[in-house]
Amino acid sequence: MKTVLTLLVSLLFSAQALSAVAVIVNKSSTATLDKKQISRIYLNLDKKLPDGKPVIPIAHSSSSALAGEFNQNVVGKSSSQYKAYWSKLIFTGKGTPPKEVDSDSEVLQLIANNPDLIGYIDKGSVNDSVKVIGEF
Repeated sequence: MKTVLTLLVSLLFSAQALSAVAVIVNKSSTATLDKKQISRIYLNLDKKLPDGKPVIPIAHSSSSALAGEFNQNVVGKSSSQYKAYWSKLIFTGKGTPPKEVDSDSEVLQLIANNPDLIGYIDKGSVNDSVKVIGEF
């Protein structure tokens, strides 16, 4: 029984580790951001990095599990709350939501080629073409 319990706990922790979200920027970026700053970027509250450089967020498709995890763990909203938040901003003309892409490879390619972008991918997809500034 003890072995089964240990195995289940190990599987739980390894599944959580595999689903970690990595927030990434261009490799040349000197940006260091905390969770609150990243959240403010994705909520259209900050459009520049602390050093004054512009920042443009890239998001996964709103229907993806990774987007849901990012919204919950970093932005602090469920996927439906995040969608409603952006619907209000769009309706009032106060913002344009982050561009949505379908895969980690798309995010990696966009960010590797544009120093103004910030995005998130599954931690397991990180490569040396980008810089990780946070894992959540």
